[in-house]
Amino acid sequence: MIKDKVMRLIASFLAAILGGIVFQLLHLPIPWLLGSMTFVLIGSRLFKIEFYWPRYIREAGLIIVGYEMGLSFTKETLIEVGNKLPSMLFTTVLIILFSSGAAWIISKFTKVDYPSVLLGSIPGGLSQMIVMAEEEKGIDLTIVTFLQVARLMMIIFIVPVLVFGPFFGGEKSAVVEASSPLWSDLSSKVLLFFILSIGFAFLGKRIHMPTPFLLGPIIVTASLNISGVNGPLLPHGLLDLSQLFIGGYIGLMMKPEKLENKTKMITLALISSFSLILCALGLSVGLMTYYHFSIPTSFLALAPGGMEQMALMAHEIRADLSIVTAYQLFRIFFILFIVPPVLKWLFKTQMNKKLRIKQKATE
Repeated sequence: MIKDKVMRLIASFLAAILGGIVFQLLHLPIPWLLGSMTFVLIGSRLFKIEFYWPRYIREAGLIIVGYEMGLSFTKETLIEVGNKLPSMLFTTVLIILFSSGAAWIISKFTKVDYPSVLLGSIPGGLSQMIVMAEEEKGIDLTIVTFLQVARLMMIIFIVPVLVFGPFFGGEKSAVVEASSPLWSDLSSKVLLFFILSIGFAFLGKRIHMPTPFLLGPIIVTASLNISGVNGPLLPHGLLDLSQLFIGGYIGLMMKPEKLENKTKMITLALISSFSLILCALGLSVGLMTYYHFSIPTSFLALAPGGMEQMALMAHEIRADLSIVTAYQLFRIFFILFIVPPVLKWLFKTQMNKKLRIKQKATE
């Protein structure tokens, strides 16, 4: 049985690695996440061998991502969050409300369960929302993943066109490759962050924290970073590996054959994603007017995509990186901390309502 699982895991990894390589050669966005997810999804249906991807591999990937996100939280970012907190809260709530309304429309037109569509529509990051979907009972993971991927792909292709186009008046700066510090000189610090990140991940799980293997490392790394204990940068290869760990797991969890009303769902998902981008663009005009930010800074601060991609674009177009990072981080933390309990209450209320309707029908 163990040998069988090992062979199935090796086959899964080979498919994931091949997907990452192909997507990278094609210069597609986040290749090791989307590539591994795509090839594991396809391979698990083409080949007779049953693919296997244990949960702990995905959790290891989340710890790496959580550590990297925690490093972005500096004293300067904390000060920005404090000064701009009202506008961050206002714009984040508006974006979530807009997403919730779009989810309700998609749910009505496709007859798909609203909680699943809602989790697929909230712009909290692909891996984060997938993890949240797994933790909620009755959620269709395929729908959540499909909607999140559709939004992510739309944003990855549309936002650069807007940002680097003539409308924003952006100008590419020279790209400087960041070099990771020599790990041989930071062995004690590496060990400290390694132990604490893993420890806080399991502590978060024990106290039932939402997405503990992501939030635990974020909290401890950000806290140390703000206090002046700066963690070492991760090698690019390790970040690629974390994407592969998460992408392979997501690909195996997706069940596209169970997706109902495919054509209608795809059409509505694309319309919803494009509308969300326009919503962020409209809010960014208000942000620019009130705080006198540049157009690229305002838009990238509110764009509903991944923080890493938005920060990279901000660097390329000479936008204010601290502002972009602060707004993106606030939305991520708000969605990870505030949204889960609200969704739990909403789902519980909806479940109780359905039970009452069934009871009345049987009486």
